[in-house]
Amino acid sequence: MATLYQERSNNVWRTVLLMSFFLVLVIAIGYAFSWYYGAPEILYVAVGFALIMNFWSYWFSDKTVLALTGARPATREEFFDLYTVTENLTITAGLPMPKLYVLDDPAPNAFATGRDEKHAVVCATTGLLSMMTRSELEGVIGHELSHIKNRDILIMTVAVVLAGFLAIVSDMFVRMSLFGGGNSDNGRANILFMVLGLVAIILAPIAAQLIQMAISRRREYLADASGALLTRYPEGLASALQKIGSYGQPMQHASHATAHLFIGDPFGEKEGKTGQWINGLFATHPPVEERIKRLLGQS
Repeated sequence: MATLYQERSNNVWRTVLLMSFFLVLVIAIGYAFSWYYGAPEILYVAVGFALIMNFWSYWFSDKTVLALTGARPATREEFFDLYTVTENLTITAGLPMPKLYVLDDPAPNAFATGRDEKHAVVCATTGLLSMMTRSELEGVIGHELSHIKNRDILIMTVAVVLAGFLAIVSDMFVRMSLFGGGNSDNGRANILFMVLGLVAIILAPIAAQLIQMAISRRREYLADASGALLTRYPEGLASALQKIGSYGQPMQHASHATAHLFIGDPFGEKEGKTGQWINGLFATHPPVEERIKRLLGQS
């Protein structure tokens, strides 16, 4: 079984692989369309776009996430408990103090973002801050600080930007294909190529979303365990997860692009319905009941 140090190192390599995958995929799509339309400039644009997006996803992905969620800076005066709990736990964890943000939403939830320990952000909803006891809040913040310490935030935050822009690129090329064009020397081959290209373009964002979700489910279990070790009180996080899971209402501005960042599913649990296997495949989070059982040593 991998140690925490191995997991941190693996997260860096996973990020490199994810960014490389995005780079190669966008260039490949650009090459395909440049060949189809007989326009090499499309390939040049694709190469430039892929390089810029990789640069942006590493250096500015946290700002992108905060803008997408609508979070605002949290002041010490207004959110004193959030500050003191985070300060105490960062000292215990040996981490720099992250920037604190709040999201005005009655649904209890929280997330961490950023590229490393020195450029990290922890954000909690106003609903979570009003609903949790101090020990429960410590459990949630411990979970999010574990994401920072385990370097989960790097790959999870980069995935938001790259998957989002991949969807934009795919949509752009689909719209381009609707206008026709291309080399007419071999009409049958061009039609086949166009069909295969469209299939690949449609599947690309789905594959990116599945990558996001697979990363998230595994990371949540590890962050739960690490957070419990940090606070030395797994019952606090277990109780917090119970409240989050039983809230029943989705967040007001839930987004599929950022869903995997949150400690709880911002769209709510989808258990007990038909197609449970499909729901599990597309779920951004493991079941709350299973997470609680693991925290309390019941599974």
